[in-house]
Amino acid sequence: MTLTTNEKSAVYSTLGDDPDLGELVEMYVDEMPERIAALEEAFQSSDQESLQRAAHQLKGAGQSYGFDPLTPLAAAVEYAARDKEPEENIRKVLDELLDVCSRVRAGVPD
Repeated sequence: MTLTTNEKSAVYSTLGDDPDLGELVEMYVDEMPERIAALEEAFQSSDQESLQRAAHQLKGAGQSYGFDPLTPLAAAVEYAARDKEPEENIRKVLDELLDVCSRVRAGVPD
């Protein structure tokens, strides 16, 4: 089977095959579009406080659900918003975070 670029770059939870947590990971992944929308909306409306809060929540939840690549990126967005960095700096780290968020998957790689 040949994997598409999207499948190759999918980000899976380290807990995806955990019998007790697998369902929670699926719920987290199912909620990701809403999390992405909240981050994007906060940025577009220049609401630094909401952006900081959403990134902070994503940082903690991502780590709790085994999506380790989210943690440093969400932290970078959180701190950039907190420190009121220039919009282009925030946009850069936010785009990196949103890219990884769009690739999170439940389960385990085939």
